[in-house]
Amino acid sequence: MNSTLQRDKTIQWLLDGDPAIRWQTLRDLVGATERSVERERSKVARKGWGASLLTRQDRAGTWAGGLSSDGGLYSPKWTSTTYTMLLLRDFGLPATNRQARRACALLLDRGLQRDGGINYGWRGRSETCITGMVLSILSCFQYDDDRLDTLADYLLAEQMPDGGWNCQRRYGATHASVHTTISVLEGLRLYEPHRGYKVQAVQDAQRRGCEFLLVHRLFRSDRTGEIIQPVFLRFSFPPRWHYDILRALDYFQVVNAPRDARLTEAIEILRSGQSQDGRWSLPNRYRGKTYFELERLGRPSRWNTLRALRVLRWWERTAER
Repeated sequence: MNSTLQRDKTIQWLLDGDPAIRWQTLRDLVGATERSVERERSKVARKGWGASLLTRQDRAGTWAGGLSSDGGLYSPKWTSTTYTMLLLRDFGLPATNRQARRACALLLDRGLQRDGGINYGWRGRSETCITGMVLSILSCFQYDDDRLDTLADYLLAEQMPDGGWNCQRRYGATHASVHTTISVLEGLRLYEPHRGYKVQAVQDAQRRGCEFLLVHRLFRSDRTGEIIQPVFLRFSFPPRWHYDILRALDYFQVVNAPRDARLTEAIEILRSGQSQDGRWSLPNRYRGKTYFELERLGRPSRWNTLRALRVLRWWERTAER
């Protein structure tokens, strides 16, 4: 099939999906006007997946009875308030949504620990992964509170000498984790323009975090060159707290990073996953409770296809610089 025709058919297939897919396709692949994009984005709260999640919020402002037990805002996985809000973030629910803002207040009020980060169910000790995820949620929905700066300070202090982060650092870990690092990078990326606090330090931390991923070529040991975990090459959506190379590449494209040869192998792996009809499948899913199925395991995935195409579009444009 002609490559242009195939691409057009793939984009139309994406546009036939949920509003969460459509508005991002219009923005990232079609180049639609801002007005058209925002019009489509506004539908996330009223139709499809986003609306379905919002109807499940309880009177307390949580999901899955989040105030009924210790740790309830983070568990059960994946129906808790934290993971539901991560999904709404990824869907692109408009930042001014009142239901989201109410949940943001609860996540911050109930999770802030004495050491400056976030955790649920453990008093006094923060968890770096959760802090990164919650900072991304609060910043995405433009929750305006000086305590977000406290979260940023905690994450800046937790950065390790190799440039990454690891939630096991307090227990003796000396090497950063890609799982923790990507969650923190996503949080700092959204936080930086939202608060404008310690901008240079936040930018420097992100650069060091990116370099940590690049040293590993996104999926290889920096010591042996071996693949760290094969699952890093099997893309899931939602990724939840898990890392894979598509999640990392999507971060690099959204920050419009310059081309780096250390990404080439990951890009080629991404390309190799495209089927003859121009789509990517969903090869992996993390077990847990869900409110509904977004996409079927092993079947063509709009989420993976959307993300892969915008990553490749960014990659091709970096060659022109």
